[in-house]
Order: sequence, then structure tokens, then C-alpha cells
Amino acid sequence: MKRLPDDDCGFASALNVIGGKWKTDILWEINIEPRRFGELKRILSGVSEKVLAQQLREMEADGLIRREVFAEKVQRVEYSATDFGRSLNHAVTVMAEWGKAYEIRMAEKAEQERRPVLAMRA
Repeated sequence: MKRLPDDDCGFASALNVIGGKWKTDILWEINIEPRRFGELKRILSGVSEKVLAQQLREMEADGLIRREVFAEKVQRVEYSATDFGRSLNHAVTVMAEWGKAYEIRMAEKAEQERRPVLAMRA
């Protein structure tokens, strides 16, 4: 995703951090419990391996998630949310609630705009 220029209020910075198509979904899933790459790939149907790997790297660089490598016979890697990443979930939840209210408002507006047309036909 193209990065927005920084602004004085920090909103552009926040959007840059969560701006990837899958980032909020990834954050949600690993906030529930630590996940392995393959688990995330299965859960997030439609994401390519390339995009998932890229967004995980970006989120790790931004301090939202941690990548833990377990040195076992077969190497295992888990991704989990950092405290900083979990704090972003609160902000994203508020934005999601606003988005749902917006969707309802737009649907009601579209319905009101259709009503006069239907009344004129009757």
C-alpha cells in the first residue's frame, strides 16, 4: 500500500500501520491466540503467501506483532500480538463500529432515495 505522508495529528501514521488489506484480519487472528503462518493462510482464505509474508514483516517492523522461532527438530514459527499491537485492536474496534454505523446510514439514505421513485410509479 502506498504510504500516506505524516500529519500533525497522527491519523495518517495510524492508517499507514493498518492500511494493508489483510493487516486488521491478521491482527485480529493473532490477538485471539498465537498463529503459525500456515494457520493464518488457511484462516484468511484469499490471501496469497507473498502478501501474507509481506504484511507480517511490515507488522513486525511496526512493533504490532512478534515472530518467535522455536528451534525444534522441525523449525516452528509463531506470530503473536505485542502489547502495542493489542492496543491497536481497541482503536480498530472503534473504527469498525463507526464503519458499521456508516453502512447502515448509507443503506437508509439509498432506501429513502428509492421511495419517491416507487411512489411515482404507483
